[in-house]
Amino acid sequence: MKPNRLAVSLALALLGSGCATVPKDPVARAEYRANHDPLEPLNRRIFSFNLVVDRVLLKPLAKGYRRAIPEGGRDALRNFLNNLGEPVVFVNDLLQSRWPSAGKTLERFLANSTMGVAGFADWAKQKNLSRQTGDFGQTLDRWGFGEGPYLILPVLGPSSPRDAIGAGVDVYIDPFRYLVETNHYPPAATYGRGVLGGIDERSRNIDSLDELQREAIDFYASLRSLYRQNRAAQLHHGSAVSTPTPESFYNDPGAGEPPADSAGGK
Repeated sequence: MKPNRLAVSLALALLGSGCATVPKDPVARAEYRANHDPLEPLNRRIFSFNLVVDRVLLKPLAKGYRRAIPEGGRDALRNFLNNLGEPVVFVNDLLQSRWPSAGKTLERFLANSTMGVAGFADWAKQKNLSRQTGDFGQTLDRWGFGEGPYLILPVLGPSSPRDAIGAGVDVYIDPFRYLVETNHYPPAATYGRGVLGGIDERSRNIDSLDELQREAIDFYASLRSLYRQNRAAQLHHGSAVSTPTPESFYNDPGAGEPPADSAGGK
């Protein structure tokens, strides 16, 4: 079997394994989803590796970034990166038939790209155009695909087979990637965007996640729970949980954009 076919087959198998015996009772289903982690032994090993990467690389970079750049500058960079991600949100809102959200996202992108000076200022927010959510994992959920088991990816962190596939599709449909390739910009333009976004997100939650790690009886289980709460809110287009989440804790190169006003990572 060719490698790409093997990868697709494995992904489909994982998707199927995650929705085979979900209880029908709402209470039992909620408990099942909160604790169901068939890949836990593997996930915990990858989680331990990710914590080491964070301790020796990501966290020191985030601290240096926070010391070197004033808060106003960090906010401007975050707005710029968010604005670059709006076309992907727009496409996914269309694929989900969420027409008002798609219209609002398009308005935000046009307004911030012009009046917001290439997106460095969130001018649209002043006009009550709040940032929308939209990623291909969310689109697959809308189309009825199960998420599969909880899955931790090296460096990229908490996910699921469905969301991992969705993240890859989002990278493929991102107009920024084609802009870089068409104009023969160095690959660092693409990778640098993801790295900067991850460092910025990590810098915003250093203290809160340090406290969470100190107080949690089982840090892995606590972050798993928070990730699932946060992802459920995204899938239903609600507000993200206010506590820092593992999604933004590992939101580093290629991890994608978090939802509006979501808490970010360790």
